[in-house]
Amino acid sequence: MSRPATDGAALPEAPPFDVVVIGGGPAGATAAHDLARGGRSVLLLDKAGRIKPCGGAIPPAAIAEFEIPDHMLVAHITSARIVAPSARIAHMPIRTGGFVGMVDREGFDEWLRERAAKAGADRRRGTFLRTVSEPDGTATVTYADPDHAEISVRTRVVIGADGAKSQVALQTVKGAASMPYVFAFHEIVRSPERDPASADATSCDVYYSSAHSPDFYGWVFPHGATTSVGLGSAQKGFGQRKALADLRRTAGLEHATTIRREGAPIPMKPLRRWDDGRNVVLAGDAAGVVAPASGEGIYYALTGGRLAAQAADSFCRTGDVRALKLARRRFMKSHGQVFWILAIMQRFWYATDGRRERFCSICRDPDVQDLTWAAYMTKQLVRAKPAAHVRIFCKNVAHLTGLVSA
Repeated sequence: MSRPATDGAALPEAPPFDVVVIGGGPAGATAAHDLARGGRSVLLLDKAGRIKPCGGAIPPAAIAEFEIPDHMLVAHITSARIVAPSARIAHMPIRTGGFVGMVDREGFDEWLRERAAKAGADRRRGTFLRTVSEPDGTATVTYADPDHAEISVRTRVVIGADGAKSQVALQTVKGAASMPYVFAFHEIVRSPERDPASADATSCDVYYSSAHSPDFYGWVFPHGATTSVGLGSAQKGFGQRKALADLRRTAGLEHATTIRREGAPIPMKPLRRWDDGRNVVLAGDAAGVVAPASGEGIYYALTGGRLAAQAADSFCRTGDVRALKLARRRFMKSHGQVFWILAIMQRFWYATDGRRERFCSICRDPDVQDLTWAAYMTKQLVRAKPAAHVRIFCKNVAHLTGLVSA
């Protein structure tokens, strides 16, 4: 219903939603939850049946910041094994205590969506089709419901969290079509019978070999009753299914029962712009927030969703479109330097098996291990140990110049 204007004319009808969130992964579900909990009217639109290929690791920072309950963690990881092309192993224990949580994306993402719905978000199934900016500054979002009927709703803000190759981004944000990707493929298999306290059950294995990926890596991550076995590559024509079968044999999982398979592009660089300057802001994979080198995405998706929600809420309060830029600005202030360093690492160390061998050798160093775990688990660059940084720098130079063997 229109509100009466002071001059006798009718004001435009208010949109039924403050925010429409496209995509129900960690970024979209978190944005919808935060906005609904803050009193905003939110529509959360999610396409059924899609599970992202993902190792499932979430650091303690994510568990604390986003209130992830322990029952969502299917495993507690206390070490990693870095496997070189030569099959030599660098053992990386978490010596400071604590653990990395593991989730299965099928159950984890659904729990996040349900949490958003319980907070008050209007959760709907459907496939996003288009968004159109209206003359009054609002947006009309059109989607197809499960019966293929087209439904249109109006909103003040659209949050595009519809994953890699986001249709929201491609339709509205300049530069989205040039996003670089790694294509990830994994299988969830039944874990072999083993002692739950064994090293296999509490350690993530990362394989750096061109046999498993010419430009990225392969992984074997325990999920309790199941295990994620996967790899990624940006190289067109690379035979991922054969490489994955080889990885399963190497890991002793060739006879494990396959429960499901998933594949998807994974963005490797944040977009230069996350908003359209009108009523759209991006989050998660749609914005490109997956860490280079590691491929870690869950923590950054959760964070991106929260920052997009804050930007959308600020826009709704002020009507100032500059508020939409806050999401990227705040994210890059906190994490941009880490992404820059990881991108350099990936370009250099992953280029050849010779360099990978040296990289894995560096990973055997206790200083490298301790600082790596500290940065990963807290999501902050560690500056409190200058002597350790100097030692690591000298060791890197020695490896780069060939003064030490791999």
